Amino acid sequence: MDLITTHINADFDAVASMVAAKKLYPEAVLAFAGAQEKNLRAFFAQSVDYLYDFQRLKNIDLTKVSRLILVDTRQPSRLGELARCLANPGLQVHIFDHHPEAPGDLRGVVEHIRPVGSTTTIMVELFRQRGIELSPEEATLLAMGLYEDTGSFHFDTTTPEDMQAAAWLLSQGANLHTVTQFIAQELTSAEVTLLGDLIRSATTYTIQGLDITVAKVDTEDYFDNFAVVVRRFMVMENLNTLFALARMGERTYLIARSRIPEVNVGEIVREFGGGGHASAASATIKELTNIEVEEKLIQVLHKQVLPRRRAADLMSSPVISARPHINIRQADELLNRYNITVLPVVDDRQQVVGLISRRVAGKAIQLGLEEQPVNDYMTTDFATLTAAATLGDIQELIIEHRQRIIPVVDGRNGELQGVITRTDLLNLLVNDPSRLPRGLYSEQLPSGERQRNLQNLMVERLGRRVVVLLRTIGEVAQERKYHAFAVGGFVRDLLLQEKNFDIDVVIEGDGVVFAKDLAQRLGGRVRVHKKFQTAVVKLPDGLKVDVATARLEYYDYPAALPTVELSSLKLDLFRRDFTINAMAIHLNPDTFGTLMDFFNSQNDLKDHKIRVLHNLSFVEDPTRIFRAIRFEQRMGFTIGRHTERLIKNAVRMNLYDRFFGYRFFGELKGILSEETPLPAIRRMANLGLLPFLHPRLKLEPRLAKTLDEAQAALSWYQLLYRDEVCRNWLVYLLALTVNLKRSELQDFCRRFEVPERSRQQLLGEKTAAQQAATVLRRALPDSNSGIYHLLSGLGPEGLLYLLAISRKKAAKKAISLYVTELSSVRPELNGHDLKVLGYRPGPVFRQILDQLLDARLDGQVKNREEELVFVRRNFPPAK
Repeated sequence: MDLITTHINADFDAVASMVAAKKLYPEAVLAFAGAQEKNLRAFFAQSVDYLYDFQRLKNIDLTKVSRLILVDTRQPSRLGELARCLANPGLQVHIFDHHPEAPGDLRGVVEHIRPVGSTTTIMVELFRQRGIELSPEEATLLAMGLYEDTGSFHFDTTTPEDMQAAAWLLSQGANLHTVTQFIAQELTSAEVTLLGDLIRSATTYTIQGLDITVAKVDTEDYFDNFAVVVRRFMVMENLNTLFALARMGERTYLIARSRIPEVNVGEIVREFGGGGHASAASATIKELTNIEVEEKLIQVLHKQVLPRRRAADLMSSPVISARPHINIRQADELLNRYNITVLPVVDDRQQVVGLISRRVAGKAIQLGLEEQPVNDYMTTDFATLTAAATLGDIQELIIEHRQRIIPVVDGRNGELQGVITRTDLLNLLVNDPSRLPRGLYSEQLPSGERQRNLQNLMVERLGRRVVVLLRTIGEVAQERKYHAFAVGGFVRDLLLQEKNFDIDVVIEGDGVVFAKDLAQRLGGRVRVHKKFQTAVVKLPDGLKVDVATARLEYYDYPAALPTVELSSLKLDLFRRDFTINAMAIHLNPDTFGTLMDFFNSQNDLKDHKIRVLHNLSFVEDPTRIFRAIRFEQRMGFTIGRHTERLIKNAVRMNLYDRFFGYRFFGELKGILSEETPLPAIRRMANLGLLPFLHPRLKLEPRLAKTLDEAQAALSWYQLLYRDEVCRNWLVYLLALTVNLKRSELQDFCRRFEVPERSRQQLLGEKTAAQQAATVLRRALPDSNSGIYHLLSGLGPEGLLYLLAISRKKAAKKAISLYVTELSSVRPELNGHDLKVLGYRPGPVFRQILDQLLDARLDGQVKNREEELVFVRRNFPPAK
């Protein structure tokens, strides 16, 4: 295995060089040796355009690393746990680094080491030499590494090569706005002096239990970068709150920064005639000296700074809770009796093991599951806090992570002490708006971090034709005063930078009317499903658009006003299968390209997780379990722990015995149509799903061997590049059901409503292949014509299935001979030729042509002339 890594506490130059190395070693795995710098973590958290496949160190078997590619370091002491692979026998080390030589440096069989400003520069030079092109996103990331390590070209280590590398990256589409957004500006010598004066003058006051730093300087010069100096001070000292005063000439400038909700600097600075936000504000003060401003500031701080709220101050106690063994009906009774929304489930030690909501309990009862134990459907994926947790911790869980209730536990033994609900937080924030995060009142909208514009990514990945179509969809919706959204897998694959032109659109309005308008605008055809308010628009250029209607309004609680527009979209997305498929892109002209993410879907994409949106997802639609497995294996994701628990619970309850039908067959067919379905089949077996297909299905070694042979047979067939299409899913289904009798296979077809045509193919190929296998086990035909007649009744799927179940080499050789040569053999003479030779049409024609084919197969005749002689000799014309 090839592994690309860098030093612990990776910076932008390190990660940019890792991504660059991936282009030189495309099969290599990317992994960090340890933590990353804070600004780099912030960059990855905020930027959906940069989704690189970094693997977690715990998922890598270091003993299997055969080639280690090091970038931006060659010191083993900076590799953390990864240094263990340096002891691997035969390990090759490739090094890309710009640091000066130091004692203990590693040596590599390949070394690219130069005294330039950044390792990124070395990578760019290699790309230019080899003609490797970059995407704009890649060029931007490399530019960040270059700008960071050269101090935006201010450091003495900057070389002409660094400047040339920057110019080339700009030609590749690097975005300097993004670079400046994340790369800190370097200070001039005068600004460094100013920073030193601020640090020396700093005084920390404790107000309402909070540490607040005030620093002040006097200078004759004006510094337009004073805010940058203040930011650097705050970062260097890791301050939560800073008020910096600078007397410049006749004015005093106040710069205020806060990271905590208890200190709203916007409100405080307004007392000085300034303004800003809760976290950043400024003011210009004319008539007061620094000392006077500081004296007034202290008075204002005592008035404005709020007491630090802890979880202990907000939580409700004692807590109404339940035990895991009670059933859904009993849980619902508790929820309604005490008028609570979520019920904690605790074990004998009073530790929280799950949460069950009123919505889940009510839906479960509606589905007839009221007698099931509550632990089958409770949520186990939740976070807890201790009583000492801050308001910021609480806001992060409830607002950012959408957790409706937070159990507050004892930090020593995990015992439940209280709960904090979303209502508790809202009551605090509404009574004190200064604590209110931006946009909280619009709960139906996603948070600011989840609502961002993807126009650039769309143009880059989709191409002009699709982008124009999406813009047209938005314009047509706008004309009707509708809202249009691209949704589902199309959005998911766009963020994963995978090609997907299956466009699904949700309309907040009348989807059928919209579809007709769109078809008329683009000259397409529309097929309507009135029952479901859906339609398909087929366009002249071959693209098609699936249109669905979103629910127009819903009510949060009785007598509430209807929540409309984006709320209907949220409901539509909530009904989808998995979080990664529950994102939307707004297509209307004024908000075109805006990503709507209500359920932390981007986090699941980055974490490569498959998670359901609610606990009854598999109860409502059991086919989703097959879809989860298909996505997991196709995309290299992992089914989330809680979601896997829900799957196992559904299997344990024999839930699938209640549901059959064509939709299940469609999902199974989808799995078997994947390029390599064997991992998905193994996953189905591990989850206990094969008996659902048929009670006798079990992935024992013989069946596993047959499936492996089927995959090998298909791979071989694909390399032949034959014109005849082979349906891979049919080959795998034949292999999977190899141990089933014909009657059992017929029962399978009935239970899953296999379409008639597919049913006939499955049973026909199964019967013909088994008969041929019986003959081949006894004795091989002694001639090519015998092989031909034995196998000619099989389609390509049956032949490959037969190849998979045949164990004798001679049998496999005969089958491969038929597929590659014998199946295409035909006599050159035909019925017309026989008429010319004087034969009368009738049964004799078939007799002649059959014997002629056998002669051709067995090498008795090789061309037309020999065929003519054969016919005249064996079938003398009547006189």
